[in-house]
Amino acid sequence: MVRQGSDNVELTRMLNECASIRQDMVRLTDDSLDLLEDIHPQHQFSARNLLHYLALRSHDLRPLQARLAAMGLSSLGRAESNVLAALDAVCLVLQRLSAPRGSVAPVALDYADAAAGQRLLDTHTEAVLGPRPAGRGVAIMVTMPSEAADDYTLVDDLLRAGMDCMRINCAHDGPDEWGRMIEHLQRAKAHHGRSCRIIMDLAGPKVRTGPLEPGPAVVKFKPQRDAFGRVVTPAHVWLYPEEEPKRASPTPCDASLPVPGSWLRSLVRGDLVQFVDTRGASRALRVVAVDTEGCWLESDDTCYIDSGTTLRVERKAVAEEESAATEATVGALPPREMTLALSIGDELLVTGSMTLGREAVRDAHGRVLTPATIGCSADQILADVRSGDRIWFDDGKIGGVVERREIDRLHVRITQARVQGARLAAEKGINLPDTALRLPALTEKDRADMAFVGRHADMVALSFVNSAEDVRELRSILESLEGEPPAIVLKIETLRGFTNLPAMLLEAMKSPRCAVMIARGDLAVECGFERMAELQEEILWLCEAAHVPVIWATQVLETLAKEGMPSRAEVTDAAMAHRAECVMLNKGPYIARAVTVLDDILRRMHGHQAKKRSMLRELQCVSGFRKRRAAHAAART
Repeated sequence: MVRQGSDNVELTRMLNECASIRQDMVRLTDDSLDLLEDIHPQHQFSARNLLHYLALRSHDLRPLQARLAAMGLSSLGRAESNVLAALDAVCLVLQRLSAPRGSVAPVALDYADAAAGQRLLDTHTEAVLGPRPAGRGVAIMVTMPSEAADDYTLVDDLLRAGMDCMRINCAHDGPDEWGRMIEHLQRAKAHHGRSCRIIMDLAGPKVRTGPLEPGPAVVKFKPQRDAFGRVVTPAHVWLYPEEEPKRASPTPCDASLPVPGSWLRSLVRGDLVQFVDTRGASRALRVVAVDTEGCWLESDDTCYIDSGTTLRVERKAVAEEESAATEATVGALPPREMTLALSIGDELLVTGSMTLGREAVRDAHGRVLTPATIGCSADQILADVRSGDRIWFDDGKIGGVVERREIDRLHVRITQARVQGARLAAEKGINLPDTALRLPALTEKDRADMAFVGRHADMVALSFVNSAEDVRELRSILESLEGEPPAIVLKIETLRGFTNLPAMLLEAMKSPRCAVMIARGDLAVECGFERMAELQEEILWLCEAAHVPVIWATQVLETLAKEGMPSRAEVTDAAMAHRAECVMLNKGPYIARAVTVLDDILRRMHGHQAKKRSMLRELQCVSGFRKRRAAHAAART
């Protein structure tokens, strides 16, 4: 009896706590009626559910969750899709258990259909991403390389492998190339009878490093050697006529050199091309193949060649008289792309202009006289950054702290880099996670691109979105376009964007269709790699509460797409991506194979996992164990 009494007290206490949380959920919704006024009718229930979830998760539920679980009751751990219904279900059970033995007043329940949230998420997902693929449920998005504009077979292969959404990155190429990509897709769709949506990703205000002083016009090539220094594979050099536009070598090469066409046409297989390289070393190249486009040569030595290097061919005359020699000089070579060498402790000057950056200037003893300098694409950062703010370069490969700000430059102390040092190139991303940059979410280029996007895209992705005002600005532009506007996709890639996600979701839900992309590359740099998993989970939860589909993006099977073989961690990451409604793959030479592998992974996960919920499909290992036990029992009898 004492036990029953103590249980009754505990049940009553938990019921009161749940009732208090429920009142808080209703109160936040009542206080936010102004936010709900313009929500699109299709998102009205979803917007309220999002507010309920925000109220629920403003409490530390861990103690209550543990006590509910200890009594075999719901732990509220999977309440996202219909928060009020989940909480009301717990309250109802607590009421029934406690009422016979207590006098607590019943909670006024508004128990709704618990599956309504999942149905809304399914409806919204299909409206944005198209019909769910049979057998896997999660769509596959693929970023188009520039080659897709001129290679129909590539697009056809991707669609056949399982691509459900074509992503066109507006930061690359232009309307002509985008149009040809879309034409290829329409042709492939008609051929295979498949649907495939188009998302166009606006470039946004990406802050990048400026150009660097050009390096010397020198080409270096060398053979591959074994551990004993013996040549395993000679260096392959491609010669082409300098009078014509540069011809790409038919296959990859170690160096490509322009030479006079008349001299090139005189070469024959077996000729030995001799020269003195930039170090004064005597070198020779063997002619191994000649065709109408150019000439292939090989070398067993490391060579450095610059513009103007004299090439000399010697061959015996037909009459066995003295040797006949022909000479030519190497034409203009492009300058080498330079990088800045940076190590922990170095100072870097970041200027607010696109003036050419350069390496540090040192005296004869190696002491730095002038630190390395590099520009940036947005001078606004000079006005917004503060001393002590962190700054990251090249997707987080190099990190520093702003020590001092001047009118035209920032003094940055490098605090993170590889032990052996790192090299910073032009056109690399800059992230300032501690700085509230006053940059518009829509650049002039984005606005110009919207004319094409509005006519051709099913979805438009807003890059570096940070506030509800940014979303409102995009909505205003979309409403001015003719025809049905594309769905809005919020790319969450900054800390400000993550922090403001609830408000941005409510603003996006004023449009009939919307989604969220977890852009894990920039977001990981902004929040720190150790926090990425935490933020990713929170985004998934918030979007499920809003019944908004999620696109899981960045570095999914990246090694497979680029090198042909995935890492073990990548395969696990791809399997975890099943909790989103769409998974994005980036471009690479083996992208079609990556689509095939991802399709297989997602199909295998389809029966196991749905969001956070385990589906409890039979385990494959259990079947074998049961059979062996049955055989063992039969043998004993």
